Amino acid sequence: MYMNIQHFEKGFHYNDKELLTVARKVGKLATYCSKVKDEGSYIRVDAENRKTDKKRDAIKVSITVKLPKKVLRAESRKPDVVEGLDRCIEKLTGQVKKYKELHQQKGRMQMLRKHKK
Repeated sequence: MYMNIQHFEKGFHYNDKELLTVARKVGKLATYCSKVKDEGSYIRVDAENRKTDKKRDAIKVSITVKLPKKVLRAESRKPDVVEGLDRCIEKLTGQVKKYKELHQQKGRMQMLRKHKK
């Protein structure tokens, strides 16, 4: 089973090394939840080089993860694509773990027990 990863660049182009890094880092999200690899799921990585006064906000990276019954999203502004990607992955990791807990039968039962107490 393959992950559907779409990447878009605006105002710059990834070099080969950065493209491999993007794929490797985004692929780590699949280790937290197997539904990321489903046919109906996809991951979209948008990176944009923006003209700003602050050089630390020059690159805007946003990642959208489409899962069954849910869309997860993270956005970061950093001076480098890889830094922005790292920050987005950090933000999405918690969201994916929570999604997995809520959409697994065992996880739902535990959540229901917590709310009944």
